[in-house]
Amino acid sequence: MSHLFITFEGTEGSGKSLQARLLVERLRAHGIGVLHTREPGGTALGDQLRQVLLTRQDTTLEARAEALLMCASRAQLVAQVIRPAVARGDVVVCDRFADSTLAYQGGGRGLDLAELRTVISFATAGLVPDMTMLLDLPVGVGLARKRADSADWNRFEAETIAFHTRVQQTYLMLATAEPARWHCFDGEKPAAELAELIWQRVNTRLGHP
Repeated sequence: MSHLFITFEGTEGSGKSLQARLLVERLRAHGIGVLHTREPGGTALGDQLRQVLLTRQDTTLEARAEALLMCASRAQLVAQVIRPAVARGDVVVCDRFADSTLAYQGGGRGLDLAELRTVISFATAGLVPDMTMLLDLPVGVGLARKRADSADWNRFEAETIAFHTRVQQTYLMLATAEPARWHCFDGEKPAAELAELIWQRVNTRLGHP
């Protein structure tokens, strides 16, 4: 099976972007067709919306507007990028997807999860990842990593510890509710060790020896 849709999720500083890139590199090294993308973004429209959503100075964005902008970016990405890649038989690796909206706008902002699921389903036309990799670590550790990387924080990184804790708790709840799709990893492990563990799960799903 080569046409997998794999997403990476986690709180700020969890290392998911690095692990997504490492997985993409390993898949390509094995001669597997792969598309690497991210949310919000991945299309011309999505990249414009990313600037609106992540600009820290814009602190007045209402929670429902934020969720709808995320889903608008997602709808464009699914139609323009992800579904064509899946149809080609490629492995798609996406840095964040719909579960981020449930965790951040649902858990973090307090929006109703059932209502969000309805909007997400419309935006994605029902597309659900085959595998979701969750990198879990204490929120304080992740935020310290982000601060060490850059003094400029985006709107989400600048939120309170309580906000990020709610996001983390929602991720864990989602993973517990759907264990067949979610694969949870200790985000404090060394990057190389994590990459190997993730590769083992993906390789098994691909049916390789």
